[in-house]
Amino acid sequence: MPSQNKDDGGWKSFVWNSEKKEFLGRTGSSWSKIFLFYLIFYGCLAGIFIGTIQVLLLTLNDYKPTWQDRVAPPGLSHFPRSDKNELIFNSDDVESYLKYTKVMKDFLGPYDLENQKDQMKFEDCGDQPQTYKNRGDFESDVGVRKACQFSKALLGPCSGIDDRDFGFSEGKPCLIVKLNRIVNFRPKPPMSNETIPEEAQHKVQSHLIPIHCTNKKEEDAGKLGEVKYYGIGEGFPLHYYPYYGKLLHPQYLQPLVAIQFVNITVNTDIRVECKVYGDNIYTNEKDRYQGRFDIKLGVHKS
Repeated sequence: MPSQNKDDGGWKSFVWNSEKKEFLGRTGSSWSKIFLFYLIFYGCLAGIFIGTIQVLLLTLNDYKPTWQDRVAPPGLSHFPRSDKNELIFNSDDVESYLKYTKVMKDFLGPYDLENQKDQMKFEDCGDQPQTYKNRGDFESDVGVRKACQFSKALLGPCSGIDDRDFGFSEGKPCLIVKLNRIVNFRPKPPMSNETIPEEAQHKVQSHLIPIHCTNKKEEDAGKLGEVKYYGIGEGFPLHYYPYYGKLLHPQYLQPLVAIQFVNITVNTDIRVECKVYGDNIYTNEKDRYQGRFDIKLGVHKS
């Protein structure tokens, strides 16, 4: 018992020693010096950190990325999309393709011409491919840039205007394709036909990025059937570029291309590959969407 009382007293004495006026073994003066030291130490660290961030921010432009060397331009996206990169449905079963048509309707909502009537934000740039539409420097004080109109009516039977099923109910499905946005990127049309498949060489124009789809596997040759393309020049016209970013180009609409498979072999799953061709557009088999995409397409009937 005496030993226990002695230990208890030692512990209590360590927490607060009333004789020496010490808390946890230190006097108030000692604690004040330690507190002041760490206050100055961590204050200096915080100042160095904040100063470094402020200097870094001074080198950045609010409207244009300082470095884009790690961006592999550009990605090619399609709608509708699925997690497994498959588009398989039964044309006689509405439920099997309803989720696809809903995605396409939602995506094309901003492309309704009724939403592009504000002349302060949009302008009619014509329906023929033209050269780049320069709208000033990124550092200029012009303010928000206008965007070229793009009506979904340009997508023909894949617009959803006359056929709200986008061809799925007839076994002639559509895909809506776009090039992903990259600030200040100017796609360059192919200078020759050397890198373009023979069946797509007629699409080469001076102000257009062509796109072409074909079967990815040799055993599917002849099963894909006729493929139709809709949009301005059946490709991506240059006058929609460059893109000035969200701050300067908030209402920007990318040009679209609609692809329709009008007589694909039914009850067969086919791997389809679509590519865009340009002098500064590159493909990579390891990157599913870099300048290309492939999708398993299957049209089934009961």
